Order: sequence, then structure tokens, then C-alpha cells
Amino acid sequence: MTGILHGQEFRRVLSHYPTGVCAITAIAEGVPAAFVVGSFTSVSLDPPLVAFLPDRKSTTWPKIAAAGRFCVNVLSADQQDLCRVLSSKAPGKFDEVCYRLSATGIPILEGVVAWLECDLYAIHEAGDHFIAIGQVRAMDVEHPHAPLIFFGGGYGRFAPNEGDRFGAEP
Repeated sequence: MTGILHGQEFRRVLSHYPTGVCAITAIAEGVPAAFVVGSFTSVSLDPPLVAFLPDRKSTTWPKIAAAGRFCVNVLSADQQDLCRVLSSKAPGKFDEVCYRLSATGIPILEGVVAWLECDLYAIHEAGDHFIAIGQVRAMDVEHPHAPLIFFGGGYGRFAPNEGDRFGAEP
């Protein structure tokens, strides 16, 4: 399979795998900037590294990359509206967004499950995306609630088995 058929089939098959939803934030050119990713993962414990995959067509990613620092905000299941706002290309999308600045001046969104403040460690080319790797400098669990999940073309939430609880050690 090649071309558009391959891309559609690839997307169809991978829609059966759930992904978490994160907002990447930074101060870029003196103003808050953000975009949403469904591709976030841990990379290394020593040093502590994480990665996400911004689209090459993103207009926000170059601004965040130039800033050299960013925050990964793990969105909660109740933040679908925030996800839509931050996914838009509308100017002033931070006008209605509640956030605070970290100790080093990076936006941390209110109500997130957790956040990780990172320095940009490396960028690798990967087809129609980049692999952005960040070295974690600070992090915390804000609200140990259910994360926002993208699955089958829509947003939802994780439903733990009875007796399970978020934040429990394995």
C-alpha cells in the first residue's frame, strides 16, 4: 500500500490504540503558546527524558522549539473543551485559559493531572513529524484524576477496575 490509501489504513488501524492527550506550553516571543499532542512518552530515567511528536505543519511548534523550554500538561478527562481551544488555530486562544507560570516562567495549565517542565534536549526528523525530546527539570501531580484519552476518533476517559485508584504505586 502506498500514498493516501496507506495513510488512511494506518490511521484506521492505530485508532484502535488509545493515547493520552497532553498540551505542550511555552512562552514564545513573549506570549503563551500551546498545542495539543496525542504522542507523549517517557524515554529515559537517567537522565529523565520525555518525548512527543509535533507535526511538521504545526505553526506553534517552531515557536516552542525556539523558546528551548516547554511544559507538558497531562490533560484531565474533564478538559475536552480546553483541548479543543488549544487545538484551534485561533489567535488569542490563551485569552480564556487559566494557567499559572512555573518558577521559571513556563505556563502550567489549571486543572491538569500532572505537568513536566522540560528543556529541549533534541529534535529528530521522523517522516511528517518531528521527535522532540525534553529533559525534565521539574514535575508534579496536580490532580490525580482520570486523564483525557483519545480513542477511535473521539475523546473519553479511562475507567479503572473497581478497587483501583489513581496514584497508587504498582
